[in-house]
Amino acid sequence: MEYSRVILKLSGESFCQDGERGISMEAVTHIAKQTYQAAQQGVQIAIVIGGGNILRGAQFTAGNTTIQEATAHYMGMLATVINGLALQDALESLGCETRLLTAVRMDGVAEPYIRRRARRHLEKGRVIILAAGTGSPFVTTDTAAAQRALELGADALLKATRVDGIYSDDPEKNPHAVFYRELSYEMVRNQNLRVMDPTAITQCMEHGMPIVVFNYNKEGFIERAVRGELVGTLVSSDVIVHQ
Repeated sequence: MEYSRVILKLSGESFCQDGERGISMEAVTHIAKQTYQAAQQGVQIAIVIGGGNILRGAQFTAGNTTIQEATAHYMGMLATVINGLALQDALESLGCETRLLTAVRMDGVAEPYIRRRARRHLEKGRVIILAAGTGSPFVTTDTAAAQRALELGADALLKATRVDGIYSDDPEKNPHAVFYRELSYEMVRNQNLRVMDPTAITQCMEHGMPIVVFNYNKEGFIERAVRGELVGTLVSSDVIVHQ
């Protein structure tokens, strides 16, 4: 497969060292270098980022009656903006032209997300970073990535994770977990394979948006995934299940 425009979904975990929290500039620089090399291929790249390295909205809702759940989700959105600022500077230090757009207006640090403006930045060869999810609570950044992929006309949604792709179980806990090279959307949903939230999977399935899940820690894998190489697991409607 060859892509001309992709959404790259980065979790907050990719911004810190394993087992740690906060932002590690070593980790951010590693991601930035891979992304810059991928952009050199001429593929238009939009990055949707999470904020779990700083905080997750859910951590403030369990047994906590002080912070409302919607408020906690907005706090998580702000965490993604912090990650976006770090990634933007890391990319620009390499000579990559970028734009940071947020679904929650904060004009002092980023542009507001407007679909036509985002598409125009991509057409001009800029890497755009999309922060603050969809701007609404109770929506994950996975779902935000699926939605942005559809509205920006991407060819694929690339999800970078800590593992090599999709397994039958958590490979970090179960050494006997089975790795899948290709899957259908239905199998992901029916087996409750935890790769993206169900809403994101459903959106991609309904609109035929391919999903590629791969390991961001492996050098060159972002570049290879952007080029259309199958470096992890492909989820689509047109595949036969392969292990």
